[in-house]
Amino acid sequence: MDTQSLYDLAPVARLMLLGVVIALGPLAWVWLRSRHASPAHRLRLLTLVTLFLTFDLVLFGAFTRLTDSGLGCPDWPGCYGSVSPVGASASIAAAQEAMPTGPVTFPKAWIEMIHRYLATGVGVLIMVLMAVTWVERRHVTVSFWWPFLTFVWVCVQGAFGALTVTMKLFPAIVTLHLLGGMVLLALLRAQAVAYTLAEPRGPMSVPLGGNLRKWLWLVFALVWVQIALGGWVSTNYAVLACRDFPTCQGSWWPSMHFREGFTLWRELGMNRSGDAIAFPALTAIHYVHRLAAYVVLLALLWMARRLWSVPGMRGTAGALLLLALWQLASGLSNVVLEWPLVAAVAHTGGAAALVIVLMGALSGSHAVNDRFHMSQFNISKLSR
Repeated sequence: MDTQSLYDLAPVARLMLLGVVIALGPLAWVWLRSRHASPAHRLRLLTLVTLFLTFDLVLFGAFTRLTDSGLGCPDWPGCYGSVSPVGASASIAAAQEAMPTGPVTFPKAWIEMIHRYLATGVGVLIMVLMAVTWVERRHVTVSFWWPFLTFVWVCVQGAFGALTVTMKLFPAIVTLHLLGGMVLLALLRAQAVAYTLAEPRGPMSVPLGGNLRKWLWLVFALVWVQIALGGWVSTNYAVLACRDFPTCQGSWWPSMHFREGFTLWRELGMNRSGDAIAFPALTAIHYVHRLAAYVVLLALLWMARRLWSVPGMRGTAGALLLLALWQLASGLSNVVLEWPLVAAVAHTGGAAALVIVLMGALSGSHAVNDRFHMSQFNISKLSR
């Protein structure tokens, strides 16, 4: 496919119409469930539904990548200029006949387009959320800038989705696309909490000691770094560079080439010079992610223990504990079972869930002076 045909905007209108159709179901459900509720409750429910579908979108994006379906339709936003693989059947058949196991096959084309359909539906829901927040701005204390920023970000995600295809799975672009999906989850989760706190009879923000909240932010940052490293492993197909655990290739410190492995701007499977990437570079990518995982796992377990004793945070603590164990189990499965599809998708899902849980904890809490917090705690103990 030549450069001029990488973007074919002919099916844009029909894809947008399909996105509206996909969004109608969730919108109807939200309206039926909340037609007599307060505006804040209605917006909260709409945000949670959008968050749920965005989580599904992230999982399906991982499934698309892991089944090598990212180039199932090698143009954007349609498939060979059509809105579905049905209209592109002749082109797909020709590509499949030329390369039966290649990037373009009928199953891969459908996987790729279903991912785009779901993304379009999520985009429509975010547009509706922005519009409804604007209409209800006098009745809801949540700033309009939250849904507006989410709308801008989903447009950025669409651009990265296009570049993922047109730049032929460029590792840096694919990793940024994954991180962008996580940012979208964080934005929606923050909005959902804000609408919850804005409800007339909604819960109050949970007070956290200033230092504990700072540590919570640090753990959140560590999770983001680990997601970026995990995305770099996946997009470079470096999972199987180490097939044993806890060692790698039978060694505690295998042969690694860090500079080549972490050269960010290069094509898939190539180094900066255009030669095939060396195996020690893939080993470095994998092993750095594994070493960082130990740090993040300990940080999550420590934070779960600290939050367990905070009133209103026990659910968050339990979720962090379960997700830490989930990530450990799914990450180990990827190595020792040689990257099964279910475990790989589950690992991405666990990372996305961690972003949602930690963002919810940060959005639903506020910092208080540690000395004041301790004095209030002592007073409550003496009054018993």
